[in-house]
Amino acid sequence: MRALVATTVALLSISAVPAQEPLSPKWESLFNGKDLTGWQKIGNEKWVVDAGAIYGEGITEEYGYLATEKAYRDFDLRLRFKCEASGNSGVYIHTAFKPGTATVVKGRQIEIDRAIGHHTGGIYGDGKGWIVWPAPELETVIRPNDWNDLRIKVDGNRYITHLNGVKMIDFTYPSPGATSGLIALQLHSGGEGRMRFKDIFIRDLSRRRGEPSATE
Repeated sequence: MRALVATTVALLSISAVPAQEPLSPKWESLFNGKDLTGWQKIGNEKWVVDAGAIYGEGITEEYGYLATEKAYRDFDLRLRFKCEASGNSGVYIHTAFKPGTATVVKGRQIEIDRAIGHHTGGIYGDGKGWIVWPAPELETVIRPNDWNDLRIKVDGNRYITHLNGVKMIDFTYPSPGATSGLIALQLHSGGEGRMRFKDIFIRDLSRRRGEPSATE
């Protein structure tokens, strides 16, 4: 009888446990700190791993990119960057390139520039030039000669960026065009820039709603 009661109580306890909510997407590392596994060089600029970071250097007059091998739709991306010279850089999202070239045929850039007032955290591209940029009083958070923390969240047509913990933009894009594609680190044309990137992590938010990622 005692065994029957114990079994009944155990079954009731199990049935009373509520169903768990689906787990939030986990952070995944995009850079292992040792080599460029998972990345592809686009163009002829220099991309190597040095001292645990991705190092990019403009050595030609062309644009250069280091792109993920996987495409993404909705995501939350965080990374650290350091500008070791003057010049423009950025993180391209929802990107595609003309085969065999470094010509961007779709996508937009989250700006990186160590100069205050050059709109780091803003969005540029889609053949439109500047789409949105941060308020001037926010741009002083850039650390010109040190590591900076950048976070980019894309959820449908809503774009949110943070620089060093400060929200730079929260923008709903009425006509984003491309909504999936590669993520690419950029070096500007003209031989500009020496950049370092590290601690690159992503959450694939497409999986949050049970949707396939862009490459599935």
